[in-house]
Amino acid sequence: MNASATVTGMIDIGSNTVRLAVYQVTSEGAYRVIDQGRWSARLSQKLTEDGMLPDETLRELAEVLRHYRNICTMHGASRIRAVATAAIRQAANREQALRRLNRETGLSIELLSGEDEARYGSIAVLRTMSYTDAFLVDIGGGSTEISLLRDRKLVAAVSFPIGCVNTAIRYALNGKPVSPALLERIESETLDMLRREPWIFSKAGLPLIGLGGTVRALAKYRKRSGHYPFSNLHGFEIKDGALDDSLKTLASMTLSKRRKLPGLSKDRADVIVPGLAILRAVLRATASPRIVVCGAGIRDGLFFETCLPKRETPSPDEVLNDSVRNLTALYPAAPEKHLAQVNRLALELYDRLAPGAGLPAASRKWLDAASRLFRIGAVIDYNECADHTFYILLNAHWYGLPHREALLTALIASYRGPNQLLRKLSPYRSILENGDAETASKLGALLQLAAALDRSESQAITSLHIAVEKGKKLLLTADARHALPMETMEVEAIAKDFKKCWGLTPKLTVR
Repeated sequence: MNASATVTGMIDIGSNTVRLAVYQVTSEGAYRVIDQGRWSARLSQKLTEDGMLPDETLRELAEVLRHYRNICTMHGASRIRAVATAAIRQAANREQALRRLNRETGLSIELLSGEDEARYGSIAVLRTMSYTDAFLVDIGGGSTEISLLRDRKLVAAVSFPIGCVNTAIRYALNGKPVSPALLERIESETLDMLRREPWIFSKAGLPLIGLGGTVRALAKYRKRSGHYPFSNLHGFEIKDGALDDSLKTLASMTLSKRRKLPGLSKDRADVIVPGLAILRAVLRATASPRIVVCGAGIRDGLFFETCLPKRETPSPDEVLNDSVRNLTALYPAAPEKHLAQVNRLALELYDRLAPGAGLPAASRKWLDAASRLFRIGAVIDYNECADHTFYILLNAHWYGLPHREALLTALIASYRGPNQLLRKLSPYRSILENGDAETASKLGALLQLAAALDRSESQAITSLHIAVEKGKKLLLTADARHALPMETMEVEAIAKDFKKCWGLTPKLTVR
């Protein structure tokens, strides 16, 4: 571990699952998760008839928390923050339970209110997603939080004492198939509860961002059953009809059959149906056109507030920029000055050539990010830098772009000619749109040309005049601190591929 890095552990004692995330923050402010833990606790299920958490449950929980504390200690954590949610909040012996857990584990455990849960969830969303207006839903084991974002501010939040575990207990589902009539009853009673908060019904058409285990479990199941090619769960979209189809299929099965389904976690198979019934009721109430999965959650919200606080909520562009900065700090494979020079030149080329080229409105943003990330693969191996860059950008956690746009950015950043681009995008055609390959080629060629103009990595070009001659040549006249033999050779080497994309042959002149 970097000696100048700090490590913090975040523990979320949920009603269904107890989770650990260990975060490392470097002296430059770059962060990543370096360890995780997950225990299916089912605390809501273990509450007695009089609402008590039994001794045996608390003993098991204390043992898990000691294990998590030891993991944090092994990593050199300077701080551990542990929070408890609905199951302990609803327990009749919650004060005694918290004191006992503190005594037996040495951890000071914060008891979150439902509003606290919603707030930390909203922090996670606002720091990792670019949505301006949206509903948020977090379906846990013992509670469901619903929030409303307007203009990237949390304007309303509520917690309901229903979750996937206590709903399964209440309706005595017991692993049997769930009839359409019982599903309708669960949804109807959930909707009756939601109607206590009229604002939930007042903003029809906003996307519904889903946090928590129920939504993640649905997304993993949909990705696997639909052979979805993009690896990241964060940002995955679920259409209204997909929820209906999944709920109908899963509800008709016995528990043993659900546990055999590819993509569906075995320890969630008995509570996924009530969780999805609650989710469908929320979807009906908000009249949202789609569910968008947020891979971040309460632990991430706690981390951002504790370790990387911001005075103001980041704008959508800042979410992407912060994420790009984080990646380049974690994987410093090229000099910062070189990346800044290539970024500047790429955007100058774009601003001169893009008007009239039929490029999408967001394409400048993709080129901006790609030109700061195009060398990231060299942290693995310089010789295969482009392929490693593509792999990292498809698999690392970075935020601010939907899946299709993140894929296009990865294609631009790793561009090495149209044939290689077509090979890379082939497995992902199902999430691309018509014209995306041409767009990625055009932007990739601009980035390749910008990189050629600083091949010596000396930032010699102080200004660049860009002109098109009779629609055939791209004349690049550079003011430079010294001669540019390497840059001139590199521009000549890529001229043929550039012409295929833009119909122009680039020529560099130094004055």
